[in-house]
Amino acid sequence: MSTPPTQPHDSPDETAVRALYRALLDSWNRRDAAGYAALFAENSQVIGFDGSQMSGPAEIASQLGSIFSDHLTATYVSKVRAVQFLGTEVAILRAVVGMVPPGQSDLNPNVNAIQTMVAAKDADTWRIVLFQNTPAQFHGRPELAQQLTDELRQLLM
Repeated sequence: MSTPPTQPHDSPDETAVRALYRALLDSWNRRDAAGYAALFAENSQVIGFDGSQMSGPAEIASQLGSIFSDHLTATYVSKVRAVQFLGTEVAILRAVVGMVPPGQSDLNPNVNAIQTMVAAKDADTWRIVLFQNTPAQFHGRPELAQQLTDELRQLLM
């Protein structure tokens, strides 16, 4: 098996992939369903925190629009752990996130998550192909859950 080509750290493509992820979280934090969905490729998939699934920008916009209109949503706080290129036109971004509930200033550790974003480049534009939001519960390892919460709280300061 050959090794995929690597991108230099902070290459224009890595910067673009990181900006795509930041735009995703910013759209969520603004409660902008259309802006969020516009970041996804036509054949994209989202796997939500609760295991729910959405396919394609139209379904993403529709479901998030309902969520945003019916619920006050928490604000994401995030830290990108890594960006890995699987070639020149596919990248995986891994991040950890916490959420600050509306009207509060601290994280709710019960909804800390690990996020994985797969992005593909098409005609010089990066789009999200897969986004997965997995609860960071660390069952049986409460010290890991606390470490993640402490790390994310540093971003609030």
